[in-house]
Amino acid sequence: MGGWPWNSFEGEYLTVMNSAGKKWRGTLLCDNPAAHVNRNIGKSERNGENMHIRLDAEVKSAAETKKLGIGAGDYVFFDPRFEVTDTGFVRSRFLDDKAGCAVLAEVILKLAPRLKKMPAAFFFSNYEEVGHGASAGIPRCVREMVAVDMGVVGREVYGHETVVSICAKDSTGPHDYELRQRLVALAKKKRIPHAVDVFPFYGSDARATMGAGYDVKVAVIGPGVSASHGVERTHIKGLRASVQLVEAYLADLCSSKK
Repeated sequence: MGGWPWNSFEGEYLTVMNSAGKKWRGTLLCDNPAAHVNRNIGKSERNGENMHIRLDAEVKSAAETKKLGIGAGDYVFFDPRFEVTDTGFVRSRFLDDKAGCAVLAEVILKLAPRLKKMPAAFFFSNYEEVGHGASAGIPRCVREMVAVDMGVVGREVYGHETVVSICAKDSTGPHDYELRQRLVALAKKKRIPHAVDVFPFYGSDARATMGAGYDVKVAVIGPGVSASHGVERTHIKGLRASVQLVEAYLADLCSSKK
């Protein structure tokens, strides 16, 4: 689900699961992938029209594959290859948005005894990556929303893996100015490593909520993630900075309600 670059996933091991829960292993490959018979293998465009899954099953046709029990609508799960290096980097596929979920989980664990008294709710959506994750289920009493997603790392952006990014604007437009400025002020006050950025090709649950008609202020933050939608990487420092900013935001909410 979601968008991902085919070339980044070429050669990746995977699991196919059918509607009955049966699983098969496989590999994503370019068509005719043997270098000994295809001199143009390096020149072929990587896309859905000329790539295939090589199943680890003795099948040679669509009919034989269907006979196994595999059909349209079955899911393909790529191996995440999760690893934490001794230098503090976290390497895995789908850190967008596993990293953001980890940040919120850490905040919940740290603040568990006090959460009931906080004027805040935590919401984990299943469909953020396909665009409608937070379009429903938000309590009507909510007045502002901070989506914990990921920070973009690349050319013409300021964020990197060891800081928390605060998104001023994405491909759907600017986020709430007052809420963004409040988050920046909190980051500066608490000396949290951060970067304010504009992400040109990006969307989040914040926009899904607004698109569904909720009258809320929205902001987006998250740890910097390198090679988004590809072979992703972040850093413990960026995750820690994101946790610290969420904690600072919640503390500010509590103080403003007194």
